[in-house]
Order: sequence, then C-alpha cells, then structure tokens
Amino acid sequence: MTQPAPPPTTFVFDTTHHAIWAEEVAEEHAIPVEVIPAPPEAKASCGLALRAHAARAEDLSKALRDSGVDFRTHRPVP
Repeated sequence: MTQPAPPPTTFVFDTTHHAIWAEEVAEEHAIPVEVIPAPPEAKASCGLALRAHAARAEDLSKALRDSGVDFRTHRPVP
C-alpha cells in the first residue's frame, strides 16, 4: 500500500515585501510555488503566503534563509 503524499508546506511572512521577495527567490531557484492567502490559523502579519510542494519545501527554506528573507512555515494539523 502506498502512503499518501505529504501535504504542501505553506510559507508565511510578516510583511508583503517579504512575501513578494520570497516569490522572486523561488523563481530564481526554479522552485514552483503558488501565492495564496495566508491561513488565518497561521496568525501571519501579512495576508499573502506561498505554498510549495512538500518535496521542495526544504529547498525553498534554504534559498529563503540564504537570501535573508524572514519567514515561518505552517503545516495544518491533521
């Protein structure tokens, strides 16, 4: 029996500037992301978030850290 794929990872930010910057960093590193509204339960200061496939979440985290983008990850509790 195959296990279900892990849910995507949501990246949340304190400012819109950081959200847009993060989208640019993802594009520069060829990491596909989707801009989505920040989930209310994430209690983010910014209304924008990025959703990345779970398999690329660590790649995006590293790219954002290396670029100096402040972020938090949010994974819904099942």
